[in-house]
Amino acid sequence: MTPKTRLSIRIDSEFGCEIETKQVALLETIQREGSITGTAKFLGMSYRGTQKQIDVINKALHEPAVSTHSGGLTGGGAALTPLGIQLVELYRAIEGRAQAVGLPEREALHRLMRPNEYPPTKRVRPKHFG
Repeated sequence: MTPKTRLSIRIDSEFGCEIETKQVALLETIQREGSITGTAKFLGMSYRGTQKQIDVINKALHEPAVSTHSGGLTGGGAALTPLGIQLVELYRAIEGRAQAVGLPEREALHRLMRPNEYPPTKRVRPKHFG
């Protein structure tokens, strides 16, 4: 039985840097969408809020995770840098190991939870990080 519980990982460094699921999802969306505007629309965030989150991530690392280029006739764009790609890969590897190792405990926790009396509502994408 695979439990219908989800594990979220947050990594805190001694430097005050925090990397969590929402940030990694933002980076993955940037890679997929190729723009901050597309990422903001997909995640239901404002352009400014998306840009602020990118700035937080970039300032936390010794090199930027996201690179951008200005518009023009073809419009601007955004992409992950090699460091950004590495960050996502490392985070997802840690998350995958934690999911696998913690499966028996998650199943046990799942059995302790009371099911909702009503079917769950459709989950909406988060508008804000934090």
